[in-house]
Amino acid sequence: MDSLEKQALQVAKEIVVKFIEVGRISPANFAEHFSEIYCEVLTTVSGGGVCDPEAAETKKKGV
Repeated sequence: MDSLEKQALQVAKEIVVKFIEVGRISPANFAEHFSEIYCEVLTTVSGGGVCDPEAAETKKKGV
């Protein structure tokens, strides 16, 4: 995982935590939203491209 991916992961985590705090996401449905948010952040900071949420989930788990 390169530096850009680590930064995107940190930003996605902070976004999801904020959404949990304000009640938009619950801890129960965290998994449904995290990969999509991570992909959007990664796509935005990397300047385009397409991110596959399933591939991101696999990469996040280190598989």
